Amino acid sequence: MSGSVGILGGAFDPPHNGHLALAREAVDHFRLERVLVRVVADPGHKDVETQAGIRLRLAELAFAVIGEAETSLDPFARSVDSLEALGLEDPVFLLGADELAALPTWVRPERVLELARIGAATRPGTDLSVLGRVVASLSRPDRVELFPITPLAVSSSEIRDRVAGGLPIDGLVPPAVAAEIDRLGLYRAR
Repeated sequence: MSGSVGILGGAFDPPHNGHLALAREAVDHFRLERVLVRVVADPGHKDVETQAGIRLRLAELAFAVIGEAETSLDPFARSVDSLEALGLEDPVFLLGADELAALPTWVRPERVLELARIGAATRPGTDLSVLGRVVASLSRPDRVELFPITPLAVSSSEIRDRVAGGLPIDGLVPPAVAAEIDRLGLYRAR
């Protein structure tokens, strides 16, 4: 599977080095010319602590190091609505293995597969048998491709907890993101 446009959506509260690794390795694996980084303004599936405009700024800082990345705010809470609005020709929708495992619970997952191919990042320790069952349950399993990424033990919630606890976040987020989190005093009062 190869394509010219990838889509990486999320809350990015905050963006971290794991997000960057996924984007970089997807560019190489799928030979992407562009990666549309979509900061979901109001995610339907999770709470966010930070306003959309601030999360967008953090994502712009984070993904500036990836030449193929184009960062924008996504006004849609659901992936299917965002993909329909974008109207791209056969993009690769990028996500982690845990999100692929939950794909059957998404709003209109079969429509998502009509609008985009799925590129799901896996790390060592990913239970491929679970993913295999999920993919086999879909009407278009041929639209899903797993690709390995370098494992990074980092999550947005861990970063928020570390900041709240006064612990360093060096090496977990790009330096520009760490500086902006500090400058704005984000995640301190939790």
